[in-house]
Amino acid sequence: MNRHSDDRNPERPLGRPVPDWTPPPRPEGAVLSGRYAVLEPLSAADHAALLFREYDGHDALWDYMPQGPFSSASLFHRWVRDATADPDFVYYAIRNRDTGRCSGVASYLRIAPEAGSIEVGNINLSPSLQGTRAATEAMFMMMQWAFDAGYRRYEWKCNALNRPSRRAAQRLGFSFEGIFYNAVVVKGRNRDTAWFAVIDSDWPALKEAYRVWLDPANFDGQGRQRESLADLTGLVRRLSDPSL
Repeated sequence: MNRHSDDRNPERPLGRPVPDWTPPPRPEGAVLSGRYAVLEPLSAADHAALLFREYDGHDALWDYMPQGPFSSASLFHRWVRDATADPDFVYYAIRNRDTGRCSGVASYLRIAPEAGSIEVGNINLSPSLQGTRAATEAMFMMMQWAFDAGYRRYEWKCNALNRPSRRAAQRLGFSFEGIFYNAVVVKGRNRDTAWFAVIDSDWPALKEAYRVWLDPANFDGQGRQRESLADLTGLVRRLSDPSL
């Protein structure tokens, strides 16, 4: 429960001390580079046309997103331009090293250095990126930056009806924290929001799980995994999603 009894009155439990707490820095969108993926600060000029080609014809990718689908490259370009101008978000374009293609987007949001909390969201992976090592490594690198910077809590939230997102959160090692019912209205429809998080005490073991999974030795000559990430992170998760 992470509670600490006040020495003056044991009947009044308090939170555990956080000595010498210093709020971490806000992300500034530095390039994050790995073995399989490169995360580049999202730019309308550099990435919008490339991403639109990846997303075009796949309208279902936008079903649970607050924006989209986009009927033209110019509309998508405008959205990227406006989204990247919002200081509450730090967006990345995800490039797959194997293909060289820029084929996905993710962002930091709900950035609260004073609480040591940050969220990953606005994740939209094109079909060519889904299920790849690059997609997983991109999520790992964003999480690693947050904990290396000193954040205590790393959040993932999604529409409670979005079962692929809920499965992805659990596979990536996020612990399920519950459902916020009637949380928001998106595109004229109710959204119940499923909450997941990784906290700093989870991170050392979770980082090791990613190291094992991302190691090239974990894949055979056909690219099939020897150990699944879900099995590795299952040893770390504090709470699993009961609906999965």
